[in-house]
Amino acid sequence: MVSETMLTEPAIKRLIEPGELAELVVFLCSEAASFANGASWILDGGWTAR
Repeated sequence: MVSETMLTEPAIKRLIEPGELAELVVFLCSEAASFANGASWILDGGWTAR
């Protein structure tokens, strides 16, 4: 059974582009993210924000 959540419209009506994922990877490998740890990064176009 598909949940009602899966049937609602996404906030962004497209799939993630590889370059968008790469931007997060570059950030996480940078000095700016040196104190980031134990975090979950959700790249879902706003599905979980609804």
